[in-house]
Amino acid sequence: MRAVTNLTVHGIGHTTRELDPGEGDTWVSVAQFEQVVDAVAGRPDVRLTFDDGNASDVEIALPRLVERGLKAEFFVLAGLLGEPGRLDSEGVRELLGAGMRIGSHGWAHRDWRTLGPREAAEELSAAHHLLGQLVGEPVSRVAIPFGSYDRLVLSRLRSMGVTRAYTSDGGRARPGAWLQPRTSLRHDLDRGWIARVLDGGPSLPRRAAKLAMRLYKRVR
Repeated sequence: MRAVTNLTVHGIGHTTRELDPGEGDTWVSVAQFEQVVDAVAGRPDVRLTFDDGNASDVEIALPRLVERGLKAEFFVLAGLLGEPGRLDSEGVRELLGAGMRIGSHGWAHRDWRTLGPREAAEELSAAHHLLGQLVGEPVSRVAIPFGSYDRLVLSRLRSMGVTRAYTSDGGRARPGAWLQPRTSLRHDLDRGWIARVLDGGPSLPRRAAKLAMRLYKRVR
């Protein structure tokens, strides 16, 4: 397989918690989510990931994934487990029991480029430790909050043994690459958007711009 498309789901349907500023842009309806999973079923070149540990991961997404024989990777905010509208420990175990993979999205959804030593220990170590205890094995994959990273963030992740890091850079990815760009589902997606992302992708100039931005983030 020459390339894969990584999709990110943030939240589905209605939620009982107050959304952060701008978070509604990546929240989709149940019907929109069903359009996406119908389109990716049977597509080995598409990976589904979920960020933020929302309750909709289990309540809405999980049964629809199971119905279609799909697997996905769920990146959980360890410090927010059990809060209103979020996954709790039992929800994480339910995902795991259904054959889904659990990764870390950090502790409290902070920008990893701005972390001091105490916050870095919480986001990058304590979160992994807690999630590892829940799933019964080390957690070695992360999704970088806000897609915000630089060479220091990447160096920290490598030094702590992270085996794969997902970003929000958009575009296609090499299947085995350590750093994996993803495309987030949006509130205004439709079948045309799904087709463009899965099959067409961005134009050549946009692909070049995305690549340039990724290179810049790695060295800044």
